[in-house]
Amino acid sequence: MSRLKGVAGRDPRAGFRAERRDWGASVPQGLLKAARKSGQLNLSGRNLSEGKIQGYDPIVRPGRKHLPHCVWRINVDIPEEANQNLSFSATERWWEQTDLTKLIISNNKLQSLTDDLRLLPALTVLDIHDNQLTSLPSAIRELENLQKLNVSHNKLKILPEEITNLRNLKGLYLQHNELTCIPRGFEQLSNLEDLDLSNNRLTTVPASFASLSSLLQLNLSSNQLKSLPAEISGMKRLKHLDCNSNLLETIPSELASMESLELLYLRRNKLRFLPEFPSCKLLKELHVGENQIEVLGAGHLKHLNSILVLDLRDNKLKSVPDEITLLQSLERLDLSNNDISSLPCSLGELHLKFLALEGNPLRTIRREIINKGTQEVLKYLRSKIKDDGPSQSDSVTETAMTLPSESRVNVHAIITLKILDYSDKQTTLIPDEVFDAVKSNIITSVNFSKNQLCEIPKRIVELKEMVSDVNLSFNKLSFISLELCMLQKLTFLDLRNNFLNSLPEEMVSLIRLQTINLSFNRFKILPEILYRIPTLETILISNNQVGSLDPQKMKTMENLITLDLQNNDLLQIPPELGNCVNLRTLLLDGNPFRVPRAAILMKGTAAILEYLRDRIPT
Repeated sequence: MSRLKGVAGRDPRAGFRAERRDWGASVPQGLLKAARKSGQLNLSGRNLSEGKIQGYDPIVRPGRKHLPHCVWRINVDIPEEANQNLSFSATERWWEQTDLTKLIISNNKLQSLTDDLRLLPALTVLDIHDNQLTSLPSAIRELENLQKLNVSHNKLKILPEEITNLRNLKGLYLQHNELTCIPRGFEQLSNLEDLDLSNNRLTTVPASFASLSSLLQLNLSSNQLKSLPAEISGMKRLKHLDCNSNLLETIPSELASMESLELLYLRRNKLRFLPEFPSCKLLKELHVGENQIEVLGAGHLKHLNSILVLDLRDNKLKSVPDEITLLQSLERLDLSNNDISSLPCSLGELHLKFLALEGNPLRTIRREIINKGTQEVLKYLRSKIKDDGPSQSDSVTETAMTLPSESRVNVHAIITLKILDYSDKQTTLIPDEVFDAVKSNIITSVNFSKNQLCEIPKRIVELKEMVSDVNLSFNKLSFISLELCMLQKLTFLDLRNNFLNSLPEEMVSLIRLQTINLSFNRFKILPEILYRIPTLETILISNNQVGSLDPQKMKTMENLITLDLQNNDLLQIPPELGNCVNLRTLLLDGNPFRVPRAAILMKGTAAILEYLRDRIPT
């Protein structure tokens, strides 16, 4: 009642209307009204900075940037429409409101949160990322129902101990702050499943972290950690551990006993030795690139039964052991920028979809073969294997098992290597007998390179349920047919050296595509459809006429690691490209731009991105 009297006592010609105008400019009344019904309020990106509302919020100190008082009191105060004596229908009675459970106030300019936070005890989601917060109020302890708290991209230097009272918290996102330590009692967050502490200033991880028994994902990347506690192995459910970009010199051997671990990221550290992983039977990805590892031995490989991705780039490896063949599930192997002079021929027996070898002093395999891509390298290595050759039953001679019409088709490759190979024939059409030879066999790779094809064979669609690797390079293709777009298991596509200048919209259905090679074609822009394939990790589009790209759309490609734009027509490199921080390899040589200069390009991708970021207009 006192609040209503206050409203009535103001000058109806000035004060009341001024209050509504200021309030509405900051938090629209319609949003508040809708939030009382839905229990959700989204104030993201509304430039909220000044909390002071004339005549309404005397508690807020002028000049201090925090949230308007009305937001915290949304379920406490009588709404403005009630003060105006409006009539309410049965469905709009303000007193029948829903408690606010989700509050999003991200991307504003807030400098602090008040203790009025306690007035929203029903909150399950609080998202405050991308503000200017330097601290959190102690009243946060009263949000006992909170399940997700996002305070990333702020200026937090310390966390209040009261945060350990949030026992129902499942997701806690603290990346990109200025934290130097973790508060005592953090292990009490026993329901926490996802914890992101990346891009802070942490120097140690408390041993008590082991008590976070529900944790599934832990991101500690881009800190200043020199070691990990052995107790970390107590996280029995942990699947994803990211320790990229730290100062780690060793990894505790206990890490190898984490049975649930699936993804392990240790890039950009100071590791000299790689641990063995006898208990990590589920490990699918191991990223140890950009370290100082000198030896890869059989002991490192024999337990990695489920490994799909092995990243060893930018280390000091001198050799690859023959036991690499133990990794029968391996799909991606990155050995680039090491000191490897020869490869074991047994490597050719793996069913790799991507093999990176650039930057090694290889002497046993010609550069022209390496430049032809993964499948050509594997094919070359297989040809060097010293054995007795295929058994009589596998031979491609004309027998009762091999029809005369199939004699030109490599049936051995179909049966044993799962490859449909009809390359280097200089043919304009792929004969039906090639597809007929597949019969009931499983085919994972197709190689029709080095022919004179003007269109993609329509019968390739018959392989849509199994093929993952297609090589159509060195042909005369000027368009991509819809049949290719139906290969939904496709992960690797080689279209080098054709006459392409566009890609069809239908390629958006290639929901597993990871690598595409479009080098030596006729593209004038980066094809728009590529931005819409989120699984892409590698785009090779060198030696075209590309004159522009969209850095904002490229930033959304979170999996993109390699982008080769060499020898194109780029007159300038947009500074915003520097925000694509996931890029590990960005190649720009041979373009007519003036900056970045060659001295910057020679320093590598990280230096290029940093240079570009520094030139983004503020």
